[in-house]
Amino acid sequence: MLKHELKIDMTPMVDLGFLLISFFVITAELSKPRVALLNMPKDGDSSNIANSLALTILIGKDRLFYYHGDWPGAIKTNQVIETSFSYSDGLGRVIRDKQKLLDKLKHDQDGRKGLMLLIKPGDESTYENVVNVLDEIIINAVKKYAIVKPTTGEIQFIISQK
Repeated sequence: MLKHELKIDMTPMVDLGFLLISFFVITAELSKPRVALLNMPKDGDSSNIANSLALTILIGKDRLFYYHGDWPGAIKTNQVIETSFSYSDGLGRVIRDKQKLLDKLKHDQDGRKGLMLLIKPGDESTYENVVNVLDEIIINAVKKYAIVKPTTGEIQFIISQK
């Protein structure tokens, strides 16, 4: 009795291997994380920003506040205002309103590009809240922004608003 040799064709298996390798290489290239550029200010006094161009965001644990100009002036006139992370009714609207105001004012040639947004996260603020503020900045095309430490007065204000 004659034995027949078993012959296995490996061509389909090689094709399948190349298809799988191609699939994983392509999907790995498509799913690379994107990074937002963040410029940090130099150490030192950051009070040389014109009050009309400054918008400061104070981030607490679950609350968000903003004021225009400098801290002493905002506290004196009771203009530290609470807002939300909402695009339409919260922080997004505040940023767009400030940009429109700067476009109307003719003392600065940059207009809305002159807006300097200062982000001041408190001790209890979360990473997610900071990222949400950065998202609003990117959505509203703010060109100048920085994350800075809040002053003692700002920290006390955030804590007192619990």
